[in-house]
Amino acid sequence: MAQQDWKSRLGVVYSTNPDFQYETVQDAPEADTLPPEKQRLTVRIDRRRRAGKQVTLVEGFVGREEDLAALARTLKTRCGVGGSAADGEILIQGDLRDKLVALLGSMGYQVKRGN
Repeated sequence: MAQQDWKSRLGVVYSTNPDFQYETVQDAPEADTLPPEKQRLTVRIDRRRRAGKQVTLVEGFVGREEDLAALARTLKTRCGVGGSAADGEILIQGDLRDKLVALLGSMGYQVKRGN
């Protein structure tokens, strides 16, 4: 069935070689999650592309997506607000920079407060 997967072969030019075997490139493995004391996180506020609403971004997380989602879940629960986690950054609704810096600092992360 793997050879029948035409979506992974889009954009490939036809080959007349009967021995040709198409190989897909495997995704790079995710980096292991660094311990909290080695993480350098930046907490900043952002208003762009959000219709004037304020959100707090936590950037600089190095590790697996599952660990990022778990940290985001913890921060959202402690702050009592919504948010999301994707692409190595956590988005928390509202201006909660001071509270997040204190929370992350108590969890053992190296935190810097941005703008």
